[in-house]
Amino acid sequence: MKAIELKNVKKNFKDGDETIEALKETNFSVDKGEFVAIIGPSGSGKSTLLTIAGGLQSPSSGEIWINGQTLSEKKEKARAKVRFEEIGFILQASNLVPFLTVKKQLELVDKVTKGKNNKSGLDLLSRLGLDKLIDKYPDELSGGERQRVAIVRALYNDPSIILADEPTASLDTEKAYEVVKILAKEAKEKNKATIMVTHDLRLVDFCDKVYLMQDGSLSEKTD
Repeated sequence: MKAIELKNVKKNFKDGDETIEALKETNFSVDKGEFVAIIGPSGSGKSTLLTIAGGLQSPSSGEIWINGQTLSEKKEKARAKVRFEEIGFILQASNLVPFLTVKKQLELVDKVTKGKNNKSGLDLLSRLGLDKLIDKYPDELSGGERQRVAIVRALYNDPSIILADEPTASLDTEKAYEVVKILAKEAKEKNKATIMVTHDLRLVDFCDKVYLMQDGSLSEKTD
């Protein structure tokens, strides 16, 4: 079953009198349990596609479907509910709440999910070497540590879809491979649809499909 699907999606931006096609007409889908990478140069439209796929911004035209629901027909409150319940975002900036410790970041998710059992999220803290940092604030962590906490927070709610924008950008090689292996494992063992935008071509070996984004056009790499 398709977990996420873009149908005839386009995104245009105005720059003065000029219209810029950030994302040309795109049809794209990811099945449950599938791990997909999107590669391409900076400014090619990768992050635009990812944020549209996650409902963080609206397309100029076309439809976004999440687990059989169309986001375009929902009001913002309903779209936000779908985003929180179905999608885990891992962004280039860790986007942690600056005045909350690592433990409190996760307790905040617990409050919103009303006590959902998140034991697997706590296990991830240990696997990523973060269990000794639970009482630290974001500004007391290194860039790599903040990014790993953000990854745990994204997976903590057990979302059915993971959208990762350069999730390993601030990590060394060993930690980068570790994170991608976790994303691949989440996809396969928990039947999650996972899309990863990356510049690191070494990481695509863990993916089922690789797509190339160039000048707002998306195409699947077959070689």
